[in-house]
Amino acid sequence: MTNEPAPSTRKRGIGWVLTPVLVFAGLVALFAFALQGGDPSKLPSALLGKPAPVTEFAPLEGLLADEKPVPGFTSGELATGKPVIVNFWASWCAPCAEEQPLLVQLQKRSGVALYGVNYKDDPVAARRFLGRYGNPFAAVGTDPKGRGAIEWGVYGMPETFVLNGKGEIVFKHVGPVSVQSIEEKLMPAIVRAQ
Repeated sequence: MTNEPAPSTRKRGIGWVLTPVLVFAGLVALFAFALQGGDPSKLPSALLGKPAPVTEFAPLEGLLADEKPVPGFTSGELATGKPVIVNFWASWCAPCAEEQPLLVQLQKRSGVALYGVNYKDDPVAARRFLGRYGNPFAAVGTDPKGRGAIEWGVYGMPETFVLNGKGEIVFKHVGPVSVQSIEEKLMPAIVRAQ
């Protein structure tokens, strides 16, 4: 008499080994498909084509330009008759530091007014950030509790919006702007907004 397991026991043992392997392979395939499936900067926005949400951003405490206080702004001030850009940023955000010099160049090149929203930040750190990387903003408002970002549908820092002269959001860019995104996305959106 031998001590070999019965054939049905062997089959059951193989099933217990194969099932986790097949589930793992399925998950790997699903994640690979998801990673190849899209550009995170193309997240949808329910606000496209609609007026900017009613928000008020108080000025960044102590921020000066030409020895005068830089104002905050309200969403009503964004309907200027010309395109404007609103950028949500923070000093603690590394991608914000990468994009800031590009925003300075974009403002000079396009002549479009940029409005900055400083998100959940320390005023001293925010002023230091603008002093180090440049301040392209005509106005800098603060969003200390993040409520304004929620109203605007912001997913994370940084995010940039292009508005037409009526104050309607016509384009949203998620993540830091780059030379390529300025050329291929932002500048065309500004032209369309005119």
